[in-house]
Amino acid sequence: MTALHIRAAAPADLDAVLAFWKTAAEGTSISDDRDGVERLVARDPEALILAERDGELVGTVIAGFDGWRCHLYRLAVHPERRRQGIGSALLTAAEERFVRLGGRRADAMVLVRNETGQHAWRASGYAPEEKWRRWVKHLTA
Repeated sequence: MTALHIRAAAPADLDAVLAFWKTAAEGTSISDDRDGVERLVARDPEALILAERDGELVGTVIAGFDGWRCHLYRLAVHPERRRQGIGSALLTAAEERFVRLGGRRADAMVLVRNETGQHAWRASGYAPEEKWRRWVKHLTA
């Protein structure tokens, strides 16, 4: 098995990322479209982190930092490539980015029904905070 290559996404990667999420990501988001991902990469070119092996996209994570909090989204590993350290490598890259930017604590969005994902997050040192609840308001129809 060849080495894993971790890098920031470029605009040319976005269609491949969107297609990858349809196979590898759990659930969908209102921002899972070309415009949403283009805005992310234009605003913060290092936020969308990719993992590649042999030129194939095998994992992603969004490591967003707003200057106050560190947020993780879209940790996804290709189903045939799971349990090979790809998710851990992506989280390490995201956490190193946060530390460089001055971040002190990271949080992750994990679907309640995604038990496999919850196990992976726990194995990486994350834990749910039961005292908090996510509140959402869609700003577009």
